[in-house]
Amino acid sequence: MEFLVNIRINLPHDMPEAEHDNLVVTERAMAAERAKSGNLLRMWRVPGRRENWGLWNAKDSTELHEILSALPVWPWMDLTVHPLAVHPVDPANQHQ
Repeated sequence: MEFLVNIRINLPHDMPEAEHDNLVVTERAMAAERAKSGNLLRMWRVPGRRENWGLWNAKDSTELHEILSALPVWPWMDLTVHPLAVHPVDPANQHQ
């Protein structure tokens, strides 16, 4: 099942630089793992913001929650999740 997920990250302004830098490194490593496992399909940055949109894949909403809540930035994330369904006029499905 695919989900379109908007993630807004609200890190504390007083977070120490070393903690921030470590968080960025671990978050990117975790995202790479999720991409390799097939859970993270696409990711887009919102210019000028600590925000992104991602296309995620999980067997259901519970698995998606487990995946997202395991991310290192989870404590500072504000999420909007949109479950997606196949549309009959999706060009990707026209060849079937």
